[in-house]
Amino acid sequence: MVNKKNNTQFMPTVAIPPGGTIRENMEFLGMNQKELAARLDITPKHLSNILNGNAPITYDTALKLESVIGPGAQFWMNLETNYQLNKTRLEEQKKIDLDLEILKQIPYKEMSKFGWVKETADRTERVFNCRGYFGVAELSSIKTSYAVAFRTHKQIREISDLGVLAWLRKAELEGLNVEVEKFNKRKIKSLIPTFRDLTMKDPAEFYPEMRRLCAECGVALVLVPCLPKTYICGATIWRNNKAILALSVRGKRADVFWFTFFHELAHLINHSTNEFHISYDKEDEADDIASNYLISEEQYRNFIEKYDYQNKAQIINYSSEIGIAPFILLGRLQHDGLIGYQYYNDLIPSFEITKH
Repeated sequence: MVNKKNNTQFMPTVAIPPGGTIRENMEFLGMNQKELAARLDITPKHLSNILNGNAPITYDTALKLESVIGPGAQFWMNLETNYQLNKTRLEEQKKIDLDLEILKQIPYKEMSKFGWVKETADRTERVFNCRGYFGVAELSSIKTSYAVAFRTHKQIREISDLGVLAWLRKAELEGLNVEVEKFNKRKIKSLIPTFRDLTMKDPAEFYPEMRRLCAECGVALVLVPCLPKTYICGATIWRNNKAILALSVRGKRADVFWFTFFHELAHLINHSTNEFHISYDKEDEADDIASNYLISEEQYRNFIEKYDYQNKAQIINYSSEIGIAPFILLGRLQHDGLIGYQYYNDLIPSFEITKH
């Protein structure tokens, strides 16, 4: 058991109630419990609770003890204060011991690498840092802070629930610092063509514009690095009537980045406000909507039926014709199994967005 946070803090092994000292004085004075209760003008039951540490010695009781058995009232208040303090320290230590177990499930090393929490090897200090990061009194309260349904990733790897919650917490903290207008679904939908146009630009140009346009619609767009065993691509979170759209840029592939962005937009546009969503992998409804935002079903069918959809040059030319980046069309063809994932990946840029 870790029994102190620093070298100067005393940690008792047991909290002794003042009742023991009262009993010693009763024996010395030859009083029984009933007589002492009568002299103190309290009920025998209340005295029993004080003796057993189930009721505190109040200022009033301390003054009565001073008169009946001595010594001064301050002596009894000091005993009570020390008892309550030691009891609380022991209770807190139990909570810390429980939190030390929960800490094993939190990717603290990676979080400290990203600067989310202070780097330290001291496990108890890590507990306190995590409590502050998540904004909870005990780490056992983290999961109840978010109404999140966890599930297994498609590759049958276990998702780190607390890793997911650490990622969401960072998204929340980042999003709360972004100034946005009032949330407006209609405006988001009207900007879909503008967002499509941005797929053909470089990150240095499109990302500041994305953030600005999202803010005008009441959406705080944030990027949060991916944590191990979370498999998150993106999420929509509501805090203080503000929509936060978070992207992990997992894999750093342009097609995944844009599809995830439009996927989250689909949630914001087509679901009620204050609904919470996490994109781990594919969700049929939002996927279909996001696909149609990027390339309409009519445009897609037209290409499949009238063009050689496996021809690289025709993918590039048709994408230019409908005003979308080639990797968007290629990504949809690959997703639908019309082209293997091993083909034309030179059309799919990888990038890392640097926030300034």
